[in-house]
Amino acid sequence: MTTAQPLDVQPTPLALLLLGRAADPKSERGVECPGDLPAPSDPHLVERARAAKAKLGDKVFVLGHHYQRDEVIEFADVTGDSFKLARDAADRPEAEYIVFCGVHFMAESADILTSGRQQVVLPDLAAGCSMADMASAEQVAECWDVLTEAGIADVTVPVSYMNSSADIKAFTGRHGGTICTSSNAERALRWAFAQGDGAQQKVLFLPDQHLGRNTAVRDLGMSLGDCVVYNPHKPNGGLTAAQLRDARVILWRGHCSVHGRFSLDSVAEVRERVPGVNVLVHPECRNEVVEAADYVGSTEYIIRTLDAAPAGSKWAIGTELNLVRRLANRYADQDKEVVFLDRTVCFCSTMNRIDLPHLVWALESLAEGTVVNRIEVDKETEKFAKLALEQMLALP
Repeated sequence: MTTAQPLDVQPTPLALLLLGRAADPKSERGVECPGDLPAPSDPHLVERARAAKAKLGDKVFVLGHHYQRDEVIEFADVTGDSFKLARDAADRPEAEYIVFCGVHFMAESADILTSGRQQVVLPDLAAGCSMADMASAEQVAECWDVLTEAGIADVTVPVSYMNSSADIKAFTGRHGGTICTSSNAERALRWAFAQGDGAQQKVLFLPDQHLGRNTAVRDLGMSLGDCVVYNPHKPNGGLTAAQLRDARVILWRGHCSVHGRFSLDSVAEVRERVPGVNVLVHPECRNEVVEAADYVGSTEYIIRTLDAAPAGSKWAIGTELNLVRRLANRYADQDKEVVFLDRTVCFCSTMNRIDLPHLVWALESLAEGTVVNRIEVDKETEKFAKLALEQMLALP
């Protein structure tokens, strides 16, 4: 009988992160969560959260992103998208602790925009963002070197989506660019193109290729051929110098794991299943899905559209399931039918890491005088990231 020989395989750094055996403070991924969490089955979790929040009083301000679980949203002082929440935190200077129920890049933005005396807490450091992880500072610096060698860096303005790490925001600020949200991406691109003269001006759009492409084509009237995709895992991004020089928009090869799931088949199936349905999707969806939809817009746009929709209307929503389910419940008594665009359940897995046990643990720790999972951006990164965020606020 032959004895099997052990394979000489060493786990990669990424594998170690996913297995929970390592940590990378420069990445959106995190695995450290010191302290003991209460059991998820604890029947007193709700009462414990209420008691800790009441004990903290005005010292704590809890932010809840739209994609959070209902059990977490219940304890949020305000809800909204990532940038709205970061600004809400900045508008509450009396709050000593900002508990951000969202993901890592959102908490970073809140730390950048709040005062030095305020401390931002993320209940679970493993709540990262797969899209933000698709662009590291080292990869983006290498991309800029490629653009420089191609002779186009001086006519290229970086525009980075809010869903990016503080390092990427700082890169954007250093190179005279701006941050954008899904609500103001069109304004951001128009501003960027106005920074130069003529058709040679270009934009490097980070890190979501779909939002960049949809904004350029749908809102600015460009063609798909005006856009190229830079793949950081290929030499020179997988592009020739000529391709880079001919492009108007250089899209980073990144995407949202949730919105990228929706397909043309999803749209066709829901139209057949729900006659007369209106298809409303987020601009992080693929271009072909956006083109097949009836309405396209940010999370806040989706909510406003449903608010204004007439009774008896039917809507298939292409965004994260927690929000869709919450909207379906909200409008049920108004005779508005709201369904998920795809039959496959699709939560944002990292956003869902913020659950009630983690929130209770964070609040009780703060109530006892212990700050856990503080998110703190270093001063140099904060300086340039804030420049890019302030440029966004100054967009015409």
